[in-house]
Amino acid sequence: MDRLYLMTVYVAVAEEQGFAAGARKLGMSPPAVTRAIAALEERLGVKLLDRTTRHVRVTEAGQRYLDDARRIIAEVDEADDAVAGINAAPRGHLSVTAPVLFGRLFVIPGIVEYLARYPAMDVSTVFVDRVTNLLEEGIDVGIRIGELPDSSLRAIPVGRVRRMIVAAPSYLARHGAPRTPQELEQHTIVASSGSSVPPDWRFQHGGSVQSLRIKPRLGVNNNDSAIEAVRGGFGIARLLSYQAASLLDAGELVALLEDYATPAVPIHIVHRDSRQGSTRIRSFVDLMAERLRTDPRLHPVR
Repeated sequence: MDRLYLMTVYVAVAEEQGFAAGARKLGMSPPAVTRAIAALEERLGVKLLDRTTRHVRVTEAGQRYLDDARRIIAEVDEADDAVAGINAAPRGHLSVTAPVLFGRLFVIPGIVEYLARYPAMDVSTVFVDRVTNLLEEGIDVGIRIGELPDSSLRAIPVGRVRRMIVAAPSYLARHGAPRTPQELEQHTIVASSGSSVPPDWRFQHGGSVQSLRIKPRLGVNNNDSAIEAVRGGFGIARLLSYQAASLLDAGELVALLEDYATPAVPIHIVHRDSRQGSTRIRSFVDLMAERLRTDPRLHPVR
Protein backbone atom coordinates (compact mmCIF):
# COMPACT_ATOMS: atom_id res chain seq x y z
CA MET A 1 0.00 0.00 0.00
CA ASP A 2 1.07 3.60 -0.59
CA ARG A 3 2.98 4.99 2.38
CA LEU A 4 1.22 8.35 2.38
CA TYR A 5 -2.13 6.55 2.31
CA LEU A 6 -1.10 4.41 5.29
CA MET A 7 0.09 7.49 7.18
CA THR A 8 -3.20 9.27 6.52
CA VAL A 9 -5.19 6.30 7.81
CA TYR A 10 -2.97 6.00 10.89
CA VAL A 11 -3.27 9.71 11.76
CA ALA A 12 -7.08 9.51 11.51
CA VAL A 13 -7.28 6.42 13.77
CA ALA A 14 -4.83 7.89 16.31
CA GLU A 15 -6.59 11.27 16.46
CA GLU A 16 -10.07 9.75 16.67
CA GLN A 17 -8.87 7.05 19.12
CA GLY A 18 -10.76 4.33 17.32
CA PHE A 19 -10.86 2.32 14.09
CA ALA A 20 -14.57 2.92 13.48
CA ALA A 21 -14.25 6.66 14.21
CA GLY A 22 -11.18 6.91 11.97
CA ALA A 23 -13.05 5.10 9.21
CA ARG A 24 -15.97 7.54 9.48
CA LYS A 25 -13.60 10.50 9.30
CA LEU A 26 -12.01 9.15 6.10
CA GLY A 27 -15.20 7.79 4.54
CA MET A 28 -13.77 4.26 4.55
CA SER A 29 -15.01 0.92 5.81
CA PRO A 30 -13.68 -0.26 9.22
CA PRO A 31 -12.18 -3.46 7.71
CA ALA A 32 -10.22 -1.38 5.18
CA VAL A 33 -8.86 0.79 7.98
CA THR A 34 -7.92 -2.27 10.03
CA ARG A 35 -6.04 -3.75 7.06
CA ALA A 36 -4.19 -0.48 6.48
CA ILE A 37 -3.01 -0.22 10.11
CA ALA A 38 -1.93 -3.88 10.10
CA ALA A 39 0.02 -3.30 6.87
CA LEU A 40 1.70 -0.21 8.31
CA GLU A 41 2.75 -1.96 11.54
CA GLU A 42 4.06 -4.91 9.51
CA ARG A 43 6.03 -2.59 7.23
CA LEU A 44 7.57 -0.72 10.19
CA GLY A 45 8.03 -3.78 12.38
CA VAL A 46 6.70 -1.97 15.47
CA LYS A 47 3.41 -1.76 17.33
CA LEU A 48 1.89 1.69 16.85
CA LEU A 49 -1.43 1.23 18.68
CA ASP A 50 -2.60 -0.47 21.85
CA ARG A 51 -6.10 -1.81 21.29
CA THR A 52 -8.76 -2.59 23.91
CA THR A 53 -12.44 -3.35 23.51
CA ARG A 54 -13.28 0.31 24.12
CA HIS A 55 -10.26 2.44 23.24
CA VAL A 56 -7.26 2.76 20.97
CA ARG A 57 -4.13 4.42 22.34
CA VAL A 58 -0.84 5.20 20.63
CA THR A 59 2.30 3.52 21.92
CA GLU A 60 5.50 5.44 22.64
CA ALA A 61 6.79 4.55 19.17
CA GLY A 62 3.34 5.33 17.77
CA GLN A 63 3.42 8.86 19.21
CA ARG A 64 6.77 9.61 17.58
CA TYR A 65 5.49 8.25 14.27
CA LEU A 66 2.27 10.25 14.65
CA ASP A 67 4.18 13.52 15.02
CA ASP A 68 6.30 12.75 11.95
CA ALA A 69 3.31 11.59 9.91
CA ARG A 70 1.40 14.80 10.64
CA ARG A 71 4.39 16.87 9.56
CA ILE A 72 4.88 14.88 6.35
CA ILE A 73 1.20 15.02 5.40
CA ALA A 74 1.15 18.78 6.03
CA GLU A 75 4.24 19.27 3.86
CA VAL A 76 2.70 17.25 1.03
CA ASP A 77 -0.46 19.38 1.25
CA GLU A 78 1.65 22.51 1.13
CA ALA A 79 3.58 21.22 -1.89
CA ASP A 80 0.27 20.59 -3.66
CA ASP A 81 -0.82 24.13 -2.85
CA ALA A 82 2.44 25.54 -4.20
CA VAL A 83 2.16 23.60 -7.47
CA ALA A 84 -1.48 24.68 -7.87
CA GLY A 85 -0.23 28.25 -7.92
CA ILE A 86 -0.14 31.15 -5.49
CA ASN A 87 -3.26 32.69 -7.06
CA ALA A 88 -5.35 29.52 -6.78
CA ALA A 89 -8.33 29.79 -4.45
CA PRO A 90 -7.75 27.85 -1.22
CA ARG A 91 -9.71 24.65 -0.72
CA GLY A 92 -9.82 22.02 2.00
CA HIS A 93 -9.83 22.15 5.80
CA LEU A 94 -8.26 24.58 8.29
CA SER A 95 -8.09 24.28 12.07
CA VAL A 96 -7.70 27.34 14.30
CA THR A 97 -7.08 27.76 18.04
CA ALA A 98 -7.44 30.81 20.31
CA PRO A 99 -8.43 31.70 23.88
CA VAL A 100 -12.16 31.16 24.45
CA LEU A 101 -13.38 34.75 24.72
CA PHE A 102 -10.92 36.06 22.13
CA GLY A 103 -12.11 33.39 19.74
CA ARG A 104 -15.74 34.34 20.23
CA LEU A 105 -15.19 38.10 19.93
CA PHE A 106 -12.54 38.30 17.20
CA VAL A 107 -11.79 34.98 15.50
CA ILE A 108 -15.30 33.74 14.71
CA PRO A 109 -16.21 36.94 12.78
CA GLY A 110 -12.99 36.53 10.80
CA ILE A 111 -13.73 32.87 10.09
CA VAL A 112 -17.22 33.75 8.87
CA GLU A 113 -15.75 36.31 6.46
CA TYR A 114 -13.11 33.79 5.35
CA LEU A 115 -15.68 31.07 4.62
CA ALA A 116 -17.85 33.53 2.69
CA ARG A 117 -14.83 34.55 0.61
CA TYR A 118 -13.62 30.98 -0.03
CA PRO A 119 -16.55 28.57 -0.56
CA ALA A 120 -14.26 25.54 -1.03
CA MET A 121 -12.89 25.86 2.54
CA ASP A 122 -14.18 24.55 5.86
CA VAL A 123 -12.86 25.45 9.30
CA SER A 124 -12.85 23.85 12.76
CA THR A 125 -11.92 25.67 15.98
CA VAL A 126 -10.28 24.77 19.27
CA PHE A 127 -11.04 27.61 21.67
CA VAL A 128 -9.37 26.90 25.04
CA ASP A 129 -7.75 29.04 27.74
CA ARG A 130 -4.44 27.20 27.56
CA VAL A 131 -1.49 27.14 25.18
CA THR A 132 -1.96 24.43 22.57
CA ASN A 133 0.82 22.61 20.74
CA LEU A 134 -0.02 23.17 17.09
CA LEU A 135 2.06 20.28 15.77
CA GLU A 136 1.05 17.70 18.38
CA GLU A 137 -2.64 18.61 18.21
CA GLY A 138 -2.76 18.93 14.43
CA ILE A 139 -3.79 22.61 14.42
CA ASP A 140 -2.91 24.91 11.54
CA VAL A 141 -3.15 28.44 13.03
CA GLY A 142 -3.15 29.81 16.57
CA ILE A 143 -3.67 33.15 18.28
CA ARG A 144 -1.28 33.74 21.20
CA ILE A 145 -1.48 36.53 23.77
CA GLY A 146 1.70 37.32 25.68
CA GLU A 147 5.42 37.02 25.08
CA LEU A 148 6.30 34.05 22.86
CA PRO A 149 8.90 31.44 23.77
CA ASP A 150 11.47 30.52 21.16
CA SER A 151 9.98 27.98 18.75
CA SER A 152 9.85 26.90 15.13
CA LEU A 153 6.52 28.65 14.65
CA ARG A 154 6.22 31.67 12.41
CA ALA A 155 4.73 34.58 14.41
CA ILE A 156 2.99 37.66 13.00
CA PRO A 157 2.35 40.55 15.45
CA VAL A 158 -1.19 41.90 15.16
CA GLY A 159 -1.95 43.90 18.31
CA ARG A 160 -1.49 44.28 22.04
CA VAL A 161 -3.62 44.32 25.18
CA ARG A 162 -3.20 45.42 28.79
CA ARG A 163 -3.65 43.46 31.98
CA MET A 164 -6.18 45.14 34.25
CA ILE A 165 -7.33 44.66 37.86
CA VAL A 166 -11.13 44.95 38.04
CA ALA A 167 -14.08 44.56 40.38
CA ALA A 168 -17.81 45.25 40.33
CA PRO A 169 -19.18 48.45 41.95
CA SER A 170 -21.22 46.28 44.34
CA TYR A 171 -18.06 44.60 45.66
CA LEU A 172 -16.25 47.92 46.07
CA ALA A 173 -19.25 49.39 47.91
CA ARG A 174 -18.96 46.63 50.51
CA HIS A 175 -15.19 46.29 50.79
CA GLY A 176 -13.62 49.46 49.38
CA ALA A 177 -10.98 49.68 46.64
CA PRO A 178 -7.35 48.67 47.18
CA ARG A 179 -4.97 51.60 46.88
CA THR A 180 -1.77 49.56 46.50
CA PRO A 181 -1.09 46.01 45.26
CA GLN A 182 -0.25 44.92 48.82
CA GLU A 183 -3.81 45.74 49.92
CA LEU A 184 -5.07 42.99 47.60
CA GLU A 185 -4.09 40.57 50.38
CA GLN A 186 -7.11 41.84 52.35
CA HIS A 187 -9.51 41.25 49.44
CA THR A 188 -11.30 38.31 47.83
CA ILE A 189 -9.41 37.27 44.71
CA VAL A 190 -10.75 35.41 41.68
CA ALA A 191 -8.00 33.90 39.52
CA SER A 192 -8.10 32.14 36.18
CA SER A 193 -5.20 29.83 35.50
CA GLY A 194 -4.49 26.62 33.64
CA SER A 195 -1.92 25.71 36.29
CA SER A 196 -2.19 24.44 39.84
CA VAL A 197 0.64 26.81 40.84
CA PRO A 198 -0.66 30.00 42.51
CA PRO A 199 -0.23 32.83 39.99
CA ASP A 200 1.93 35.89 40.50
CA TRP A 201 0.47 39.26 39.57
CA ARG A 202 3.03 41.80 38.38
CA PHE A 203 2.78 45.56 38.92
CA GLN A 204 4.89 48.53 37.83
CA HIS A 205 5.12 51.90 39.54
CA GLY A 206 7.70 54.67 39.40
CA GLY A 207 10.02 52.60 37.22
CA SER A 208 10.09 49.64 39.60
CA VAL A 209 8.43 46.26 39.02
CA GLN A 210 7.00 44.17 41.82
CA SER A 211 5.50 40.70 41.86
CA LEU A 212 2.73 39.67 44.23
CA ARG A 213 1.90 36.03 44.96
CA ILE A 214 -1.87 36.10 45.21
CA LYS A 215 -4.02 33.63 47.13
CA PRO A 216 -7.30 33.24 45.25
CA ARG A 217 -10.43 32.30 47.13
CA LEU A 218 -11.89 31.17 43.82
CA GLY A 219 -9.72 29.59 41.15
CA VAL A 220 -11.21 28.81 37.74
CA ASN A 221 -9.76 27.32 34.56
CA ASN A 222 -11.27 29.75 32.06
CA ASN A 223 -11.68 33.50 31.80
CA ASP A 224 -15.44 33.48 31.21
CA SER A 225 -15.98 31.99 34.68
CA ALA A 226 -13.76 34.61 36.30
CA ILE A 227 -15.65 37.38 34.52
CA GLU A 228 -19.02 36.07 35.69
CA ALA A 229 -17.80 35.83 39.28
CA VAL A 230 -16.54 39.41 39.44
CA ARG A 231 -19.59 40.75 37.58
CA GLY A 232 -21.68 39.26 40.35
CA GLY A 233 -19.72 41.19 42.98
CA PHE A 234 -17.78 38.25 44.40
CA GLY A 235 -14.27 39.67 44.30
CA ILE A 236 -11.38 41.16 42.34
CA ALA A 237 -9.88 39.64 39.20
CA ARG A 238 -7.14 40.34 36.68
CA LEU A 239 -8.41 40.48 33.10
CA LEU A 240 -7.06 41.53 29.74
CA SER A 241 -8.32 44.84 28.40
CA TYR A 242 -10.35 43.28 25.57
CA GLN A 243 -12.08 40.98 28.08
CA ALA A 244 -13.12 43.87 30.32
CA ALA A 245 -13.77 46.60 27.73
CA SER A 246 -17.53 46.25 27.26
CA LEU A 247 -18.16 45.75 30.99
CA LEU A 248 -16.10 48.81 31.87
CA ASP A 249 -18.02 50.87 29.31
CA ALA A 250 -21.33 49.63 30.75
CA GLY A 251 -20.28 50.43 34.32
CA GLU A 252 -20.51 46.77 35.38
CA LEU A 253 -16.80 46.70 36.27
CA VAL A 254 -14.36 49.31 37.59
CA ALA A 255 -10.62 49.40 36.81
CA LEU A 256 -8.36 49.36 39.88
CA LEU A 257 -4.70 50.16 40.56
CA GLU A 258 -4.25 51.87 37.20
CA ASP A 259 -1.14 53.66 38.47
CA TYR A 260 0.48 50.23 38.87
CA ALA A 261 -0.34 48.89 35.40
CA THR A 262 2.34 46.93 33.50
CA PRO A 263 3.11 47.53 29.81
CA ALA A 264 0.81 46.04 27.20
CA VAL A 265 1.47 42.48 26.04
CA PRO A 266 1.62 41.45 22.37
CA ILE A 267 -0.83 39.40 20.32
CA HIS A 268 0.53 37.14 17.58
CA ILE A 269 -0.90 34.89 14.92
CA VAL A 270 1.30 31.77 14.85
CA HIS A 271 1.60 28.92 12.39
CA ARG A 272 4.19 26.34 11.43
CA ASP A 273 6.78 27.74 9.09
CA SER A 274 7.54 26.05 5.77
CA ARG A 275 9.39 26.68 2.55
CA GLN A 276 6.36 26.66 0.27
CA GLY A 277 3.69 27.93 2.63
CA SER A 278 0.07 26.87 2.33
CA THR A 279 -2.57 28.72 0.37
CA ARG A 280 -5.12 27.72 3.00
CA ILE A 281 -3.02 29.03 5.89
CA ARG A 282 -1.61 32.07 4.11
CA SER A 283 -5.02 33.33 2.99
CA PHE A 284 -6.50 32.95 6.48
CA VAL A 285 -3.53 34.55 8.24
CA ASP A 286 -3.59 37.52 5.85
CA LEU A 287 -7.30 38.07 6.43
CA MET A 288 -7.10 37.76 10.23
CA ALA A 289 -3.99 39.93 10.47
CA GLU A 290 -5.73 42.74 8.60
CA ARG A 291 -8.82 42.48 10.82
CA LEU A 292 -6.90 42.39 14.11
CA ARG A 293 -4.44 45.13 13.20
CA THR A 294 -7.31 47.52 12.47
CA ASP A 295 -9.44 46.65 15.52
CA PRO A 296 -9.14 49.50 18.07
CA ARG A 297 -9.94 47.13 20.96
CA LEU A 298 -6.55 45.47 20.42
CA HIS A 299 -4.47 48.63 20.50
CA PRO A 300 -4.87 50.30 23.92
CA VAL A 301 -3.49 53.80 24.21
CA ARG A 302 -1.69 53.10 27.45
